[in-house]
Amino acid sequence: MLRRAVFFAIFALAAVIAGVAPSSARSLRDLNPTPFSHSPCSVLGGGPCTPYFCSVFNHGPCIPEIDYPYGENLQVTVLSKPDGKDAPKYVKPDHDLNTIGDLFTALRACWTPPPENEAQAGMQMSVKFSFKRDGDLIGQPRLTYVTPGTSEQTREAYLGAINTSLGNCAPLPLTKGLGGAIAGRPIMIRYVDNRALKPDSPPTQP
Repeated sequence: MLRRAVFFAIFALAAVIAGVAPSSARSLRDLNPTPFSHSPCSVLGGGPCTPYFCSVFNHGPCIPEIDYPYGENLQVTVLSKPDGKDAPKYVKPDHDLNTIGDLFTALRACWTPPPENEAQAGMQMSVKFSFKRDGDLIGQPRLTYVTPGTSEQTREAYLGAINTSLGNCAPLPLTKGLGGAIAGRPIMIRYVDNRALKPDSPPTQP
């Protein structure tokens, strides 16, 4: 009797495994390998999705959702004097901003560096900030990097130029989709002053 019970238990377990395996294989085949699809995830959903986290209830591998291929933070470098080939990237878009590319172009076009008599050759400064859904800034940009050895006067000149430039552009004309995608997300801008400054420009003070 015990032998028969063990036999039926093994048979039932094999049937369950056989039923799950094709389903799992089908899930692996149907899993969207493109993490930009924004497929909604739900405990009631029957199809695969790309959640921000992996659950113990998932039977297959999970792929973290990546909104845009720009890393964890949205980062862009802005030059004070772009090369000719990059000049189109510094022209303000004549339409509502609908993509990250549009956003970066608008941020580049916003930049007005300090006058040469307040500038420093090769100066670099990075700030971090976020936008609201309506394209307005959430607070003041936070300074995250400045070229070592920069004088306080030069530092304040560049930070003032950054705040003024962003303030004059905000609120940006974001579409509803882009506004919802970037609202509250950290954006990092690295400003690089690559202008050939005049020799009488003030030298760097330690």
